[in-house]
Amino acid sequence: MIRTIQTDEITKNIKEMCIQANHYLSADMDAAMKHAADTEQSELGKKILHQLQDNLKIADEEMIPICQDTGMAVIFLEVGQDVHFEGAAIEDAVNEGVRQGYTEGFLRKSVVGDPLIRENTKDNTPAVIHYSIVPGDQVKITMAPKGFGSENMSAMRMFTPSATKEDIINYIVEQINTAKDAGPNACPPMVVGVGIGGTFEKCALLAKQALTRPVDEHSDIPYVKDLEEEMLSKINQLGIGPGGLGGTTTALAVNINTYPTHIAGLPVAVNICCHVNRHVVRTL
Repeated sequence: MIRTIQTDEITKNIKEMCIQANHYLSADMDAAMKHAADTEQSELGKKILHQLQDNLKIADEEMIPICQDTGMAVIFLEVGQDVHFEGAAIEDAVNEGVRQGYTEGFLRKSVVGDPLIRENTKDNTPAVIHYSIVPGDQVKITMAPKGFGSENMSAMRMFTPSATKEDIINYIVEQINTAKDAGPNACPPMVVGVGIGGTFEKCALLAKQALTRPVDEHSDIPYVKDLEEEMLSKINQLGIGPGGLGGTTTALAVNINTYPTHIAGLPVAVNICCHVNRHVVRTL
């Protein structure tokens, strides 16, 4: 049975989600940050983690953004195939929600309309929107503002099929070392999203989507779960630590998504996110 959803509901929810994501840490990240503060072995690292906790508390109580870079709006729309939209075009509705959220929420507008001319759009639009059609009559919206300090530390490599598991682990760990060399840009402790498989563009999307998975949930594929744990351990042995100033908590989680690929290829993408790793999920 077809269910009709007015697109102004999409606009309303995305507006609210833009404001929520930029002011309040998600429950999974909040728990991970508190656990990190309890288990960090470096005194300086522990001090920095407590300062980050203070920042989050102030942002919550005074309704100010948890980070000055309120990000480029990344929206995942999982649309049930039994949904019919009425009203404005869905992409216009999404961008209107972003415009309202960033304008009325007094969030920093960081989007330029052309990558070379560099003129600010002044309302943080357009968003980056990813669509998927799924069974059912609901719409699941994931809103993930992405700051570019960490985004700029991300990378992609097309491995040959002869690459080993160790080759992939070493590559990902080396990308985190690269983030260290760039100073505190990635704002550790970070969350590391990894995509393995698919094509060039699918692999990058897998890595981006991995960042929206709760950090306390592993992949349900046993060998991938083992990879996540092994990579997290190796990354945390690098000594980068909170704020890049040393310690045992460089990453809070490594989330890996995989997808079938071609017999001649093995794409691997790494998408890094800072310690706030903002994401809000709603289902209409």
